[in-house]
Amino acid sequence: MAQLAEIIKYEGDNSTFIWKHPCEDFNTTTQLIVHESQEAIFFMNGQALDLFGAGRYTLETENIPLIKKFLNKPTGDKTPFHCEVYFINKTEQMAIRWGTDSKVQYVEPTYKFPLSIGASGEMALSVDDSRKLLVRLVGTERVLEQPKLVAFFRAFLMTKVKTYIAQTMKASAINIFEIDEHLESFSTEIRERLIKDFSDYGVALKRFFVTTIVKPDGDPTYEKFKDLHYRQYADVAEAQLQQRVGIIEQQTEAQRMVIEAQGIAQKRTTEGYSYQQERGFDVAEKVAANEGAGNFSSAGIGLGMMAGIGGAVGGAVSGTFNEAFASIGTPNASAPNRFCDACGEEITPGAAFCDNCGTQLSLPDVCNKCGFKFIKPGKFCPKCGTKREG
Repeated sequence: MAQLAEIIKYEGDNSTFIWKHPCEDFNTTTQLIVHESQEAIFFMNGQALDLFGAGRYTLETENIPLIKKFLNKPTGDKTPFHCEVYFINKTEQMAIRWGTDSKVQYVEPTYKFPLSIGASGEMALSVDDSRKLLVRLVGTERVLEQPKLVAFFRAFLMTKVKTYIAQTMKASAINIFEIDEHLESFSTEIRERLIKDFSDYGVALKRFFVTTIVKPDGDPTYEKFKDLHYRQYADVAEAQLQQRVGIIEQQTEAQRMVIEAQGIAQKRTTEGYSYQQERGFDVAEKVAANEGAGNFSSAGIGLGMMAGIGGAVGGAVSGTFNEAFASIGTPNASAPNRFCDACGEEITPGAAFCDNCGTQLSLPDVCNKCGFKFIKPGKFCPKCGTKREG
């Protein structure tokens, strides 16, 4: 008994773009099942009548069971009501390889010399317009698989890609020696140019990648400009490196000086004397070596200097010298300069803080005018009435 109805569904693989179901001239009420990511086109009497998306459908044809064999007798048991179904796979098919069949000729935009390169990569395609692809490319073919579609596009793809590569590199001024850094943007620009060419055949160019640029290594002209390019960048890099080294050396020297100054200040604090006192010790040592200080007749200079630094050498010594000079009517030497214990800079008379490092200053231990050693805080010297600094 003849089958009254058929069940038509996709039975191809995922690398196929278009697949024609082998069942033709099927009876009316035949069931059509279309899966997700597929479409089906129902042809009847040579015309594409309906486009079906995912779902189950009942097809109505003029092939009616029981009376079909009587209607087919005049045509040799072949039905005059021809019908067929094509399935279109709408999934995105990736990792489709492409490559230029010959070198791309163009003028390098940076150094202006003629250059020949090759290119290759991958792309991803999917069917965008099922009816257009079927009518323009497939025709009466039973299947359109990935290799066959790529083979069809190869001729125009090679022509278009080579043209677009040259145009893009010129328009974007992409340096051939730096092109690997721009492959992503380079690929995007070429894809934008190719989209319309594929769309004319109902195919969507989902992705397009340039993964390899074949450069003319060994060509004398290319090698000359390559050496020039990298030598230029090497000189710039070396100058930048030397500049950084100089800055680091300056910073290191400044840090060394700060650490050294901090160490000296810490040493004075630990041993109980100030920068002013250290200077006084040095002066005292020089005065003691002066032959003029060996007799009292010439002691006016030597001992006068000692009296001037009395505050630095010590309160007892300072008081003795100042009293001696006061008893004989010798005027007191000018007050010695003060120096910051932290940084060693000279202190401005009457200042409470160092104007170099900002360290708060302590009250002096002796009067800067008469050398009297203070034993308690106060604003004026109890011996000569001079206002105390600090």
